[in-house]
Amino acid sequence: MPSRLVLYGRPDCHLCDQARAGLRKLLADGLAFELEEVNIESDDSLHSRFLERIPVIELDGEIVSELWLDVDGLRARIDTLSA
Repeated sequence: MPSRLVLYGRPDCHLCDQARAGLRKLLADGLAFELEEVNIESDDSLHSRFLERIPVIELDGEIVSELWLDVDGLRARIDTLSA
């Protein structure tokens, strides 16, 4: 079963757009994970929790990246989980 990856962000966030593009590239390159995007503006508690940290990337319930996408680190973690 592929890992579940959640991207917390909001509209008009260039860092979120960059992270989204990087995640989609990883998917296109064959890395196996299910991507869910969550708009933090849809929930007051998420907004207050993540506003200064977005994009926030959570892998199987654990935050693995904030403010930018660590492509190599994320690839290594997913490879380790799927081994």
